Amino acid sequence: MSTSAPSARAARDGHSEKDSKKSLFALIGELPNLISTLIRDEIQQIVKELVTRLKSAGIGVGLFVGAAVFAYFALWVLIATAILGIATALPPWLSALIVGVALLLIAVVLALIGLSRLKRGMPPVPKEAVDSVKDDVKAFKGVGHYDR
Repeated sequence: MSTSAPSARAARDGHSEKDSKKSLFALIGELPNLISTLIRDEIQQIVKELVTRLKSAGIGVGLFVGAAVFAYFALWVLIATAILGIATALPPWLSALIVGVALLLIAVVLALIGLSRLKRGMPPVPKEAVDSVKDDVKAFKGVGHYDR
């Protein structure tokens, strides 16, 4: 085929080469559709970012609950350790102490991981989407940069 790429594209789209340069009125006519598409895309971005942040916060809360459960059991093991330590000379309470310390270490690790995940999800404000909307408003006002 001997047609050039722009005229082939224009013919495929149902436009001639003369139509490839749109008039101001045609551009203004397309503006409502472009604005509604932009708003729809921004809303999708906000929802996606909120879901991601809330999911991260939920995982953090779940890890805190896990840490609390392990800390609860560690407390009872440490109580048993104290009882066994008083009742006998050394071996039984030493083994109970090792188990209690291990459970406390697990609780600390879960709490630290949960804290970092909770911080990552807070505040649940879609910062990137809000910044994008601000950039769009600036572009409509003719201020700032925008991509096409």
